[in-house]
Amino acid sequence: MGLFHRKAFVEEPAAVENRFFHMENINKFYPMGEEQAHILKDINLDIREGEYLSVLGPSGSGKSTLMNIIGCLDVATSGRYVLHGREIEDLTETELARIRSREVGFIFQNSQLLARLTARKNVELPLIYAGVSPRERSRRAEEMLVRVGLSDRMDHHPNQLSGGQQQRVAIARALVGNPTLLLADEPTGALDQKTGRQVMALFQELNAEGHTIIMITHDMNIAAFAHRVVHIIDGELTEGGGTNDA
Repeated sequence: MGLFHRKAFVEEPAAVENRFFHMENINKFYPMGEEQAHILKDINLDIREGEYLSVLGPSGSGKSTLMNIIGCLDVATSGRYVLHGREIEDLTETELARIRSREVGFIFQNSQLLARLTARKNVELPLIYAGVSPRERSRRAEEMLVRVGLSDRMDHHPNQLSGGQQQRVAIARALVGNPTLLLADEPTGALDQKTGRQVMALFQELNAEGHTIIMITHDMNIAAFAHRVVHIIDGELTEGGGTNDA
C-alpha cells in the first residue's frame, strides 16, 4: 500500500512521479494579527492510485487545511506537492482551476445541492461548466444516478429526498466528470448511523472499482472503513492502522 514518512527524504524524480501524489515537508501558515499560525507542520504523505485513505483528526487539527491543499483549493506555504507528476507549486491559478474541475471530485458534509434543480440537473452542473453538450451531460448524469441507486429519483428536487439520498446525488455529481480523485470531507457528518454506513458501503464499492478516495473525518468508526488511516493532531501527521472490509 502507500508509504508514509515523518522525516524528509530524497528520491529519484521517476519514483515520485509514479505515485498518485506525493507530499514532502508541507507547511501551512496563516497570519494571526502580528504572528503566524502554524497550521500544518512538515507533512509527508504518499498515496498510490486506487488507495482508500482516511485522514482522522479532531476539529482544529488541520485536516480541512490539508484537504484544501490536496484538492488544490489552497496552496502550501512551503514544501513540495506532486500530483500525477506535476509540481503543484509551479502551476498557475488557471491550471489549478482546471485540476479542480476535471480531476478532483469533491464531496462535503452537507450535500450542497441547489434546491431549485432536480437530482439530474444537480449532477449535470460540473458538465455544464466543462462545456459538455446537453444530450451528453443528461446521459452521463442518468448513468451516475443509476450507479448510486437513484434511478427512480432523477426528477426529484432535494426537498423530496432523504439526507442519504441527497448525499448520493452529491456523490453522483462528484463522479460525473470521471475524476482521478474523490475527496470527501466528513461525508457522513449530517447523516444518521444507518444511512452513514450505507454511504460508506458505496465508497467501498467505488474504491473496489478503482477510484482513489481520500476521506477527512473526526469519527474513528467511519475512518475504519478505509483501507488505511493516518492521524492528524495539531498539524502533525502520524500513520495509524485501520481496515474494515465489512
